[in-house]
Amino acid sequence: MPTGAAEKDVLAARSGRLLRERGWTLGIAESCTGGLIGHRITNVPGSSDYFLGDVVAYATATKVLLLNVAPESLREFGAVSAEVATEMAQGIRDVLRADVGISVTGIAGPGGGTPEKPVGLVFIALVTSSRKLVERHVWDGDREENKLDSADAALRLLCWVLEGGEDEGAKGDGG
Repeated sequence: MPTGAAEKDVLAARSGRLLRERGWTLGIAESCTGGLIGHRITNVPGSSDYFLGDVVAYATATKVLLLNVAPESLREFGAVSAEVATEMAQGIRDVLRADVGISVTGIAGPGGGTPEKPVGLVFIALVTSSRKLVERHVWDGDREENKLDSADAALRLLCWVLEGGEDEGAKGDGG
């Protein structure tokens, strides 16, 4: 289930405080969350100190054009994959020259799932100059809940990294 509004505000504010403390900037590339993460980040007063921008790359062509996702990756792995999520995060980081790039790609539902890639499957990637992390989640909510859970998970990953989380490579399989 999605968390309450109070926690959402806490996650976005905590992300901002940690980015400010490190002197880092953030760029976001969103697909299935449709701009929700950027919306939450910009609800924090002073977010312009660290937030550079957000690209909602919903269409496959937009992922290629604006985020430099390789067409071969899309063909081989599909838009909802760890590989494409990582390329999206790297692409937004490069395009905006941000210290950290985050991306989210998934199947929010209610349709679009397959046995291999069910509704609720989401990949969240985070890329900095020294690390690349990907989380895989399968949420079991409705479309709105899946989007909210994905945004929460992206902000939690960002906080975890900024607070010095160990590099585990791939984290999570929540939901």
